[in-house]
Amino acid sequence: MKLGVCYYPEHWPERQWAEDAARMKALGLSLVRIGEFAWSRIEPQPGQYDWDWLDRAIATLAQAGLEICLGTPTATPPKWLIDAHPDILPCDAHGRPRTFGSRRHYSFSSKTYRRESARIVEAMAQRYGSHPAVTWWQTDNEYGCHNTVESNDPDARAAFRAWLADLYGEIGALNAAWGTVFWSQEYRSFDEVDPPLATVTEPNPSHVLDWRCFSSDQVADYNAMQVEILRRYAPNATLTHNFMGHFTEFDHYPVGAQVDVSTWDSYPLGFLEQAWWDNQTKLTHMRTGHPDFAAFHHDLYRGTGRGRFGVMEQQPGPVNWARYNPAPLPGMVRLWSLEAYAHGAELVSYFRWRQAPFAQEQMHAGLNRPDLSPDIASAEAAAVIEDMATFGAPASPQKAKVALVYDYESHWVIETQPQGKSFWHQELVFLFYTALRRFGLDVDIIPIDADFSGYDLITVPCQPMLNGGDVTRLIESGAQVLFGPRTGSKTHTLQIADGLAPGSLKKALPITIPRVESLRPGHVEQANGFTISRWLEHVESDLEPLWRLKSGHGLCYQSGAITYLNAWPDTALLEALTARLLTAKGLPAAILPEGLRVRRRGDLTFVFNYGSKMQDISGLFEGECIRGDTMLAPAGVTVFRQS
Repeated sequence: MKLGVCYYPEHWPERQWAEDAARMKALGLSLVRIGEFAWSRIEPQPGQYDWDWLDRAIATLAQAGLEICLGTPTATPPKWLIDAHPDILPCDAHGRPRTFGSRRHYSFSSKTYRRESARIVEAMAQRYGSHPAVTWWQTDNEYGCHNTVESNDPDARAAFRAWLADLYGEIGALNAAWGTVFWSQEYRSFDEVDPPLATVTEPNPSHVLDWRCFSSDQVADYNAMQVEILRRYAPNATLTHNFMGHFTEFDHYPVGAQVDVSTWDSYPLGFLEQAWWDNQTKLTHMRTGHPDFAAFHHDLYRGTGRGRFGVMEQQPGPVNWARYNPAPLPGMVRLWSLEAYAHGAELVSYFRWRQAPFAQEQMHAGLNRPDLSPDIASAEAAAVIEDMATFGAPASPQKAKVALVYDYESHWVIETQPQGKSFWHQELVFLFYTALRRFGLDVDIIPIDADFSGYDLITVPCQPMLNGGDVTRLIESGAQVLFGPRTGSKTHTLQIADGLAPGSLKKALPITIPRVESLRPGHVEQANGFTISRWLEHVESDLEPLWRLKSGHGLCYQSGAITYLNAWPDTALLEALTARLLTAKGLPAAILPEGLRVRRRGDLTFVFNYGSKMQDISGLFEGECIRGDTMLAPAGVTVFRQS
């Protein structure tokens, strides 16, 4: 695994570059990301390129023995370009342009911006594509950040209409698919269709889903344009894009398929604060992050990257953008880095080399403070180098025995029609993932069209649109399969499934769901030590449920290797179900001590302590302890090697 850092030579005096490069190398870093926000310095005037400073910056880093990841600068089009072509700007729901002054101020659909993006990317690729030190390229930066996937601009509206015409062929098919006879919404032609934004009340849900799919496709199309240029001029380079945490506004699988390595920006403390967890959970993990946050995204992006992933931005200290910004517990930067290694990362890159004393991110910590003295994370990065030296040649992560199906379109379906304020698709998926991790399992996160063979357990937390072919493949996989609520409840055009939910799943599980309830906060239903809240599906079936609620409703239905959970579970219920299915496949079903998490890579077993107290792990894991100790401190890591 390479260790890297994000660096901005345009921010610092040139006399300092050589010293920075020498210190990076001495620390043990090997790759430096630069350039992703530098368009105004690369092209200060229209058509007038200033390559000299970038040539010297690359030469300085290369002379120090560092590799370079060069970012295309398209996340920040310069002011002169916006003034010349205001049609580049994204528009809000009402069609009003958003303004210049921050970043990501462009519409993915803008024809002008696609042309200008291709021009600057080609110019950079022509100049540096064959440079021996430029071994990686990053396309743009954090696609969709700051609510920029969707844009109600003229080019987006025209592209949406063309997309719909290609999908449906004729307007009658669209009207039927969307059910536009409802509320007199019928269209005479595709030219009459606008984005489903800023409507008086709830827009047509099928319309919304198609808009979300279209907007996602625009991101993938835009990335494909950049990738094609970079492949032409830098055929031997590693291409990547840096995704984000808890980000669901576009489908990451198509973009991941276009690049070589899916990377993501890991900010465990910032995202803990921004996510759904309750106040007590946030207090408990304030300095560590949730024990499954980073691991979930490692597994997700390994899945989108077809087995190859990395971390392009690793949080090194307090960030500046969350509502509250505590500092990591000493040792956590090392833990996060080794956890990425354990999941198979090819790169961990720290953001950033030096804390900026100016502009929007001046409160965001780096490996070095604004005065260039080392910050706490600098020593932890050096410790990671020492750790990895003891591991030997790293094995590629093996295929896990357990998989979790994750689908972006399912998230959009639930977000479009939640049928209850507290039904959060991402949270439900995370509950399933955490249950698996509590059993010490390695997990592959896969799309619904993945190869299911070789898994012992497959969990499908929430898949509203589930076609018969996918059901057949899941049955034929030989795995125990656990489906969560709302699975099979919708058609691909977001209408109620034929014959009611769970739709095509009925051929494997003879149940019918005639009614669903979203439950008020504070209301719980009891069953044998379990509680369910938020969501309950009434089930009609000749099958006897695994449990019954005190109200008489059945809870969890099973036929052969197929199990369906018809409610929002508590932790105890989900863990009991998981243990039952693991036991059925002969897999261990013991829950880890609180705060501990495990990941295996080759013959190495990594144990991480996300808890607040010392943990005695002697006797819990097999193998020789080669790093750390069996008395595992908070933020500590212990590594065992199997014989």
